[in-house]
Amino acid sequence: MLPRALAAGFGTNANAVKYLNQDFEALRAQCLNRGGLFSDPTFPAAPESLGFNELGPGSYKTRAVQWKRPGELCSSPEFIVGGATRTDICQGALGDCWLLAAIASLTLNEDVMARVVPVGQSFGESYAGIFHFQFWQFGEWVDVVIDDRLPTKDGELLFVHSAEGSEFWSALLEKAYAKVNGCYEALSGGSTTEGFEDFTGGIAENYDLRKPPPNMFQIIKKAIESGALLGCSIDITSAADSEAVTRQKLVKGHAYSLTGAVEVTYRGRKEKLIRIRNPWGQVEWTGAWSDSSSEWNSVDDSERQNVKADDGEFWMSFTEFLRHYSRIEICTLTPDTLTDDSVKHWSVCNYDGSWRKGSTAGGCRNHAYTFWMNPQFVIRLDEEDDDPDDNEVGCSFVVGLIQKNRRRLRKVGEDMHTIGFAIYEVRKFHGQREVHLDKNYFLTHAQKARSETFVNLREVSTRFKMPPGEYLIVPSTFEPHLNGDFCIRVFSEKPCDDPVKADLDDVSIDAGFRGLFTKLAGDVHSFLHIILLTLLSGIYKKNDMDNSGTMSTPEMRMALKEAGFTLNNGIYQILVARYAEPDMTIDFDNFVACLMRLDMMFRVFMKIDAHDSGSIELDFHQVSE
Repeated sequence: MLPRALAAGFGTNANAVKYLNQDFEALRAQCLNRGGLFSDPTFPAAPESLGFNELGPGSYKTRAVQWKRPGELCSSPEFIVGGATRTDICQGALGDCWLLAAIASLTLNEDVMARVVPVGQSFGESYAGIFHFQFWQFGEWVDVVIDDRLPTKDGELLFVHSAEGSEFWSALLEKAYAKVNGCYEALSGGSTTEGFEDFTGGIAENYDLRKPPPNMFQIIKKAIESGALLGCSIDITSAADSEAVTRQKLVKGHAYSLTGAVEVTYRGRKEKLIRIRNPWGQVEWTGAWSDSSSEWNSVDDSERQNVKADDGEFWMSFTEFLRHYSRIEICTLTPDTLTDDSVKHWSVCNYDGSWRKGSTAGGCRNHAYTFWMNPQFVIRLDEEDDDPDDNEVGCSFVVGLIQKNRRRLRKVGEDMHTIGFAIYEVRKFHGQREVHLDKNYFLTHAQKARSETFVNLREVSTRFKMPPGEYLIVPSTFEPHLNGDFCIRVFSEKPCDDPVKADLDDVSIDAGFRGLFTKLAGDVHSFLHIILLTLLSGIYKKNDMDNSGTMSTPEMRMALKEAGFTLNNGIYQILVARYAEPDMTIDFDNFVACLMRLDMMFRVFMKIDAHDSGSIELDFHQVSE
């Protein structure tokens, strides 16, 4: 999105971007005026909207599927019955329990729910077969329009449905989310944190319960009280374990919502309890503190929790919880999400970037030759945390690296890259924002911190506590030469400056090189002759390290820098696309052509930018020239 649009508030939840340029109000008005129901041409009631493999056209799972509107499934459909609750979400024939667990947690916070499910939608007077929902997508909110034709089999909803047969908000929400991800099948398999973030714009953390922090229960309790969204799951050890039900009715490899944390007095001592919900709407824990267990008889009525039979939600002791469950996912909300001033707000910084083969896709630190090519971001932490109970001095922050739109690429056979990031302390560059550290720096300096691991999930995030200072974040794929787009977010307990790209935006040209060009500008042949001699004996030959007669794209970048050109990633990507051969090599002729084009561009730019402002405005005639 353009900076001017961002400054005007576009992309916020209050002013969401219209997904695929579809305006809900305008489309609904058109349908009401003509007396017809909306049919969405961008996500049709057709096989391609269901999937591409197991749910693809011709699959046995999609045979006899019929798309029906709620009014064809019951006589009096309702959008929401008695308020949206977590029992409204029951899983269907799609492996998106991770998403449904996130939706269930969403219903616990009315303010967050209202951001995703805009008010004023119903099957009443304004009904026109059209609904809309809002999701956070990689740094901006999008408003997604759908029609209400839902996939069914034998007269029943095929995917998510409400326990209340006449209620349809959850099924419609799932359809809207399938639309932004390309199809329903793209939602199969995932992490609850993905849904958490897309419903809140918050940042998610993952805790391994085999080695939990000592204050894990307090973290959970405070997170729930502050409106955070929480999920939990039990790891599987083999494919056969997936969604296998244990003797005490816990489901392995299944995403649950974590919805409550309390302490009750039980036989003269305090007992920590955790409330969990299975998005299936059934299959519950049968051990201690379950719905029918005797432990509740020893708890005073004033502390006794609401226990219902087989609604998918149950209580268990925190001790049992740690013994059976493997991990917890917690999504901390952004300041704009939190309306309660008593809740602690964190500061948020965002930046978009991309990896491109041959220019900015350097791979992890294992690839010393190319790692430095990755995009680099500088953040500055000035203030230490206010935490009198913590003897550790430093600035707390969470870094999240998200790869964009990978679910949509499943249709063409791609999936998630394995991603991670490294953090370097750049104290010696204090005051400098626009730096791009080269290979030598990374060969001689150790990382200060890193993501906990490289993972093939949409996001990798890690919490850190470091002394005040400036730090360089280098995001990467595990292997080099992989194309992808990403978003870096930094949530900090204290304000941090907006992350700035560590590339030079105002590219400089070596004075000696510019002088040589100016001197010889009237004699192109002489200029080329000089270039040929100097580069073959100097820059070009020096950077053709394997003496192959051509340069690789990393060698080209170093050669351009040595020739006096310091370029940002965006410009370098364009040069690689223009001057590199299909095998990503650059021969001498193309290298010279690239140098001449660069010099001409910058001389023209500097002539127009008479006040050295770093930007210019061109009229139509100048653009044409």
